[in-house]
Amino acid sequence: MAGGLRSTTAAGVASAALVAGSAPAEAAVGAPEVPAERLELTCHGLLKRYPGVTALDGLDFAARGGTVHALLGENGAGKSTFVKILGGVLRPDAGRVELDGAELPLATPRGQRRAGISVAYQDPSLPPDLTVAEAIWLGQLAAGRLGGVSRGALRTRTLALIDRLGAPPLSPDVRIRSLSTAQQAIAELLRALASDPRVLIMDEATATLPPSEAQWALGLARELAGRGRIVIFISHRIAEIRQVADVVSVLRNGARVLERQADAVSDDEMIDAMLGRKPARLYPPPTAAPREAVAMSVRGLSVPNRVDDVSFDVREGEIVGLAGLEGHGQADLLLALFGLVQSRGEVRVGGEAVSVRSPRGAMADGLALIPEDRRHHGLLLTKTIRENVTLSTLSQVSRFGFVSRRSEIAATAEAIRDLEIKCRGPEDGVTSLSGGNQQKVLIAKLLRLDARVLLLHDLTRGVDVGTKAEIFALIRAIAASGRGILFYSTDAQELVHMCDRILVMRRGHIAATLTGDVQTEAGIMRAAFGAGAGDE
Repeated sequence: MAGGLRSTTAAGVASAALVAGSAPAEAAVGAPEVPAERLELTCHGLLKRYPGVTALDGLDFAARGGTVHALLGENGAGKSTFVKILGGVLRPDAGRVELDGAELPLATPRGQRRAGISVAYQDPSLPPDLTVAEAIWLGQLAAGRLGGVSRGALRTRTLALIDRLGAPPLSPDVRIRSLSTAQQAIAELLRALASDPRVLIMDEATATLPPSEAQWALGLARELAGRGRIVIFISHRIAEIRQVADVVSVLRNGARVLERQADAVSDDEMIDAMLGRKPARLYPPPTAAPREAVAMSVRGLSVPNRVDDVSFDVREGEIVGLAGLEGHGQADLLLALFGLVQSRGEVRVGGEAVSVRSPRGAMADGLALIPEDRRHHGLLLTKTIRENVTLSTLSQVSRFGFVSRRSEIAATAEAIRDLEIKCRGPEDGVTSLSGGNQQKVLIAKLLRLDARVLLLHDLTRGVDVGTKAEIFALIRAIAASGRGILFYSTDAQELVHMCDRILVMRRGHIAATLTGDVQTEAGIMRAAFGAGAGDE
């Protein structure tokens, strides 16, 4: 595990999370922890409606100090609305929130932080043009005599915070936009902790983290609860819930439908409560064997300082997994195949040599990518479902050079029906959809390209268990149609159950190819760490 908190004294988190603007940093050192029996967060009758949708339907909720309270539910169950109300981003139409028996005004995020509630959001909210240090302390530091904050002081505070929380290494001077998705999630969590909250809400905080960093975050949650704080932990990964939670609450249709001690509820009970029905099999079996014909052949592919002389084939109808520790070349390999980073080597699709120099060229040659960050790199958030679905294939819905709205609507309606996208219709804004349905929109866009090979990057990140089952069934059907699939996931369990074989990358090379009995989570980790083999 990459850390956990390095200090187990009362000064640990308090002294690391230097709260400026209310008290000098020294005041936090040795500050007494909140007695668990005194701290309580209670929500009474929270109601939030949007046109045609009730996001929260009179929600009652209570969490006590000293506990990690897991909050589960399908995408669209009301979790995000609830979190935004607690974080001061939204105001409820009715109901109230109390902390320590005092009603909170729910006015602004800054007001909630001052009250002791801090949120690490699933989609990081950090300004992209600020440095890590500036973003972490934004709005939390008192200005000096001249109205500014010393850059050196920011850097020192940030390094102290990272060190005392045992956080994965992160440079205070790098701009947020230059960070990977996982690094942005770490910075978001550091920002939430910088105010030394009494209530920490971790909204899918581990979804983008590789295993070691995820273990750090889980250890952090337990450590904070051990100091009398409240941690509200949201995750779609049942294994994480089992590892960290004391209490489990399940939301469905904006209401709480289950609350139980974590050790008194089974996995099936949690899933049934989330879905309101018996779920489909999460990992459907293959419906057809891969064909002999090669869909994509890669020889000697290299990306400077990232990927070194990688060669492999993907057959028609085959799902080939990509695994390995974060930063060992998996993401760079996908980007290179789609023409987003410069590379050298030979790539053939359907036996024909292709030049993957740009995304446009890659799509023309039969390759399609679902990126890691669907909100920023896959979807146009200001546009409708219709505009997103047809964006890459406008020629298919055009006549005489003009886009036919009628054809666009027909094509999108067909995608909505076939992929079971939960929405009112093609003209819904894509931001109105849950994360799982946004991912289905991306899949619909790719399927219209009729690509021979799909490149999938963490396809089910932040997606609930019911929608995962639907997406996995869809991926099986796509493979059965004869397309090749290169499937990179940070969830080893997905790779083990969904792939015909797994390529494990280490230091930019393919360190192992796993099939049959060695295609296990333990096998992936051994190959990723180089166990049983000499260091390269």
